[in-house]
Amino acid sequence: MDDLADWLRGRPWYVDQIVDERTRPGRDARTRDIDVEGRLDSALADRGIDALYEHQADAVEAVRDGRDVVIATPTASGKSLAYTVPAFERAMDHGGRTLYLGPQNALVADQSDTLSGLARDLGFGSRVQVDTYTGRLSKSEKRSVRDRQPTVLLSNPDMLHYALLPHAHRLWEWFFSGLETVVIDEVHEYRGVFGGHVSLLLRRLRRVCERFDADPQFVCCSATIGNPVEHASRVTGKDESGFRLVDEDTSATGDTHWFVWNPPKQDGGEGRRRSSHVETRHLMADFVSEGYQTLAFTRSRQGAERNATATSDDLRERGEHDLADDIAAYQGSLTDDRRRSLEAGLHDGSLRGVWSTNALELGVDVGGLDAVLLDGYPGTRMNTFQRAGRAGRGTDDAAVVLVAGEDQLDQYVAANPGALFDGDPERAVVDPANEFLLDDHLRCAASENWLKPEDREYFPRFEERVKRLESAGDLEQRATKYGLRWVDDTDGSPQHEMSLRTIDDAEVQLLDPSNDTLATLEQADAVRDAHPGAIYHHQGQRYEVSDLDLDRGVAKLSPTWADHYTRVLTEKDIEVHADLDERTPFGRDDVPVGFADITLTTQVTGYQRRDAKRGEALDTISLDMPPQELETKALYFALPPDIEQQLLAGGDLPGGIHAAEHALISMFPTEFLCDRGDIGGLSTPVHPHTGRPTIFVYDGYPGGVGLTREGFRAMGSLADSTLSMLRACDCADGCPACVQSPQCGNANDPLDKDLAVDCLAALTGD
Repeated sequence: MDDLADWLRGRPWYVDQIVDERTRPGRDARTRDIDVEGRLDSALADRGIDALYEHQADAVEAVRDGRDVVIATPTASGKSLAYTVPAFERAMDHGGRTLYLGPQNALVADQSDTLSGLARDLGFGSRVQVDTYTGRLSKSEKRSVRDRQPTVLLSNPDMLHYALLPHAHRLWEWFFSGLETVVIDEVHEYRGVFGGHVSLLLRRLRRVCERFDADPQFVCCSATIGNPVEHASRVTGKDESGFRLVDEDTSATGDTHWFVWNPPKQDGGEGRRRSSHVETRHLMADFVSEGYQTLAFTRSRQGAERNATATSDDLRERGEHDLADDIAAYQGSLTDDRRRSLEAGLHDGSLRGVWSTNALELGVDVGGLDAVLLDGYPGTRMNTFQRAGRAGRGTDDAAVVLVAGEDQLDQYVAANPGALFDGDPERAVVDPANEFLLDDHLRCAASENWLKPEDREYFPRFEERVKRLESAGDLEQRATKYGLRWVDDTDGSPQHEMSLRTIDDAEVQLLDPSNDTLATLEQADAVRDAHPGAIYHHQGQRYEVSDLDLDRGVAKLSPTWADHYTRVLTEKDIEVHADLDERTPFGRDDVPVGFADITLTTQVTGYQRRDAKRGEALDTISLDMPPQELETKALYFALPPDIEQQLLAGGDLPGGIHAAEHALISMFPTEFLCDRGDIGGLSTPVHPHTGRPTIFVYDGYPGGVGLTREGFRAMGSLADSTLSMLRACDCADGCPACVQSPQCGNANDPLDKDLAVDCLAALTGD
């Protein structure tokens, strides 16, 4: 691949898109022999594993020593062997049990295939029985798993929540009483709302284990993140000091040739660039035609399907009819059979090109590929290198091309590639103290095994939230011979009254003309995305919303051929209830940043219809929608008089602070593992809480998920990187690469990029 750059520059459609190229050198493997049980050692040798990598050996020995472990190494570094060896040894020695939890069923199934094959090779009488317990099993299949009483059980957090913990004393005592190892695979995935739920779920698991005199160790597998031990501790509830961190990858790799690819600018639109999808499709067809087995990551299921079809068409136009039939799409809604067929095709090389969502980012084994294409910056360094890690077979060279989109993060990376390759990894954020999650899990815990005062060891804010639940009639206090206890005092199953994937119980079903449900949205999302007149995309079909009934929780949709899209318009107001913290992170001490409990009130006032091809506003239609309230956390800061006067002299104070707000939000993913949609903002020339021009950035979920708390602590570096991003953009008046936001409820009006630069420069002293 040494001449890859010259080959790319020689493509007929190349016009200086390569803005950065570099080679990350490969390395030789470092291994170490450790004693492994004889039959297991032989079974591994049959698979070509004669010695463990040093990082695998370190992890195995730490587990044997009784430590909790975090293994934070890249994709394809062999993390699974680090927990498989001690799990199998414990099963073979005394029937010790292991629970494996994966965030996706595809990953659970992949691990099940691998571990089951290894268990079979151990021969009769090993006591290693591997089984999977997911929602895809029938009742009889689930009963059979329980009857077999496996020593290694693979599942997901949802099944632990709905099926295992609620029946721990009746159906699963045999399992929890012997549970010694809990494997949390892809622990970096447990962040935000889902992470908050899982962190409380694992505290419930530990309580149930304590009831059966079990105290399992945790083995957490993570991508490279900025705070692996802290994050594993917050997810599991175990103390940081008990974790051993293993984060040096000692596996063998070849050279990886990296290219940052920025699509050319288009005529007639400042800041607009040729579509990253089109550029990536060209690259996919070129790489596949040249003989490189290639995987392209894109952001949506529809995009994966659409681009796979378009790539096949491109290859047929080139006369490559055989190759055109070897292109496919991989995404989360596929059937098990189709998914496994595609994975096998990648393994044996019969598939030459695959377009995938992030479903293949996780540890599903698809072998090594020649090249990975990233259709748009994945949002974080962690996701970027996780996906790039799919390229490379052993010590063979590999290629990775990052094709930038036109938004702020993509263009920031294109202009500052060093921030991608040399910057610090982002931090994962999870908040188990969110009362909107905590109260439901306390009810679940009380139904699984009555609560006692000592449970403050497991749950944050324990006394406060138990008292509130008792007052609300959800928990009943009882005096027993063992002391004070609380039990769930409601009918039904608290586990089935909640979902681990959401935080808002109010949902809206989107119905087609046959009254079939197309999708389900949380109510707040439905007001924004499924209001009357909204154009909604589903599985490649456009629908128009004819009616939204929030009381009944339904929206009616009809297919449409409309050649426009809609953008909602909103008005926001923030009330600050309590200031929780304050610090001065900027270059001047007279501009404190606050962290507070707030209520955000959002009123949808109408929507714009915009031309689908040109993006121009066609008209604006008013709506009368009920206001939505969100109790959450926010950081905020007010401008001092001198900066206010500077922006007033510039002529557009509202546009300056609005643009600065957008830009700050867009840079959050450079510090934390999050999506821009996880947070929101409000800027106002005068806010009653401060009496000054004020910028707010808030968590987009009830109670907050910890993002603005961390942003509050990192505001100094966030402001610096935001200013750098704005200055690097060469547009004149503001564009999607710097200050425009697709989420803006004011149609990106007003915005003043130059005054945003002045504002942030004055704050940071730069």
